[in-house]
Amino acid sequence: MHVTLMSTRTLVALSAGALLLTGCGSGTSAAARTAADLRGKLPQPIRNAGVLKIGSDLNYAPVDFKGTEGVPDGLDPNLAAALGAYLGLRIEFVDMPFEKLIPAVQAKQVDLAMSAIIDTRQRQEGTDLNGRQVNPGVDFIDYFITGTSILVRNGNPVGISSLDSLCGHTIALQRGTIQDEIATRQIAACGKVSKPLQIHRLDTDDQALAEVALGVAVADLNDYPVAEYNTSPARRGDRFQVTGGQFQTGPYALTLNKESTALRYVLSKALDQLIRNGEYDKILAKWNVPSGAVTSALVNGGL
Repeated sequence: MHVTLMSTRTLVALSAGALLLTGCGSGTSAAARTAADLRGKLPQPIRNAGVLKIGSDLNYAPVDFKGTEGVPDGLDPNLAAALGAYLGLRIEFVDMPFEKLIPAVQAKQVDLAMSAIIDTRQRQEGTDLNGRQVNPGVDFIDYFITGTSILVRNGNPVGISSLDSLCGHTIALQRGTIQDEIATRQIAACGKVSKPLQIHRLDTDDQALAEVALGVAVADLNDYPVAEYNTSPARRGDRFQVTGGQFQTGPYALTLNKESTALRYVLSKALDQLIRNGEYDKILAKWNVPSGAVTSALVNGGL
């Protein structure tokens, strides 16, 4: 499914940029020249088409989801729109399951992926949990710091407070995520105390939340912005609560093919400009996640 997102600022930004380039050396004119210079460094096919194709699983509010009339919305689509406006590109989202995003980037089916994907050394190198090479890996541009949260039914009837307290129970989560990896490692720890951990791996986090709401699973592991969002009044937050604090923090990142070095350079520099000009902070404030802000766009900074 292809979903096109056209920032309403794009034409304004381009027109303003053209005017500013004729100015007399003001700071704003310098910013416009930087944007024009970065656009000139885009890969030729992207520059010619004027489109940046982004893979995303649009089922993870408030980071990535479908808003009014199915238009992509959330932290990632808003930030992508700002990058598109800055570079004079139209943003086209390709909605696909989370576990297919990195393979799609590696196969060059999309220009990049942006979908609450956490930058890790394992994903950079394309290795599995045992350190074996299983794919070519990807490159990352880090843009937001997050951590994993444990979401339980309101009142926490089973008394969950940590990963170890999940032992002997069934949990639900979205497959292919960092939380899937965390839970998989926890199986061995639970086995050592003879309290098996059962994991229900589902297509979406909403499905995992439904299992928690029904009591099928005692907890859902997800990213802290998603956990906070699902305990808000707008989402009938009285159904769930967060327990145990955040753990295993890491950065969300734009995810690119390792051969896309020119695009990686342009997007990292463009993101730096959005951080400097305040547009980045406005987007984080809109989604009530300012605590996850980074001070610069770091390439492959995950551990």
